[in-house]
Amino acid sequence: MRAAQAGMKPTLPKRFYKEAGVEERAGLFHLTLDGRVARTPGKNALAVPSLALAEAIAREWAGQGTEVDPSTMPITRIVNSAIDGVAPRQAEVVDDLVRYAGSDLIYYRVSEPARLVQSQDSAWNPILDWVKESHGARFTLAEGVMHVTQPEEAIAAIRAAIERIDSPFALAALHVMTTLSGSLLIALAHASGQLDADDAWAAAHVDELYQESVWGEDYEAMERRRRREADFRAASLVYSLAA
Repeated sequence: MRAAQAGMKPTLPKRFYKEAGVEERAGLFHLTLDGRVARTPGKNALAVPSLALAEAIAREWAGQGTEVDPSTMPITRIVNSAIDGVAPRQAEVVDDLVRYAGSDLIYYRVSEPARLVQSQDSAWNPILDWVKESHGARFTLAEGVMHVTQPEEAIAAIRAAIERIDSPFALAALHVMTTLSGSLLIALAHASGQLDADDAWAAAHVDELYQESVWGEDYEAMERRRRREADFRAASLVYSLAA
């Protein structure tokens, strides 16, 4: 299967530059390739307000081999998305994130087995406590997967927290962390420094880790999770450098 998947990979463009660098222009830090300003897929200048973030992008480009593989450049992908997609429509991105708050992963609990119940409580209850203390948001828990409607006041409080993020780069990074973890509240707790990346990623995979402890590890599932974790950590870095 892995051999077949390798055969289906798209042809990658050849590396067309020798050096990747950073150049400051008008208060923004641009990625340069052989001295020329690079552009996003939307033809916008690939420029960020943070030197550290620009240097992180340049390292991804400098680290490419004879071909340019976008799958190995998660920071660049997030920044491109922020410039081309998030910046022109931040209100829509906020709305999309708020929808996650209506059905967050950590609301839905099991009643058994006891060890999984304990794992969910240990990982998720401190996040709910932090959300209540920091944002005044109290959410309703449910047993099983049947949807439960959350209090309007709690959703409004989370919306207010997201709207305070005015950087499109930070907002794009938060969106990536949310979609990868399945939980806006985990992503917010991590972005606010309540959880480090290891604990945030583990909290997002309590159920999977439990199943693996019972049935053993699945190679394909572990590889998918490893790739997603790399993207999560890249988004975490973008957030920390852009917020």
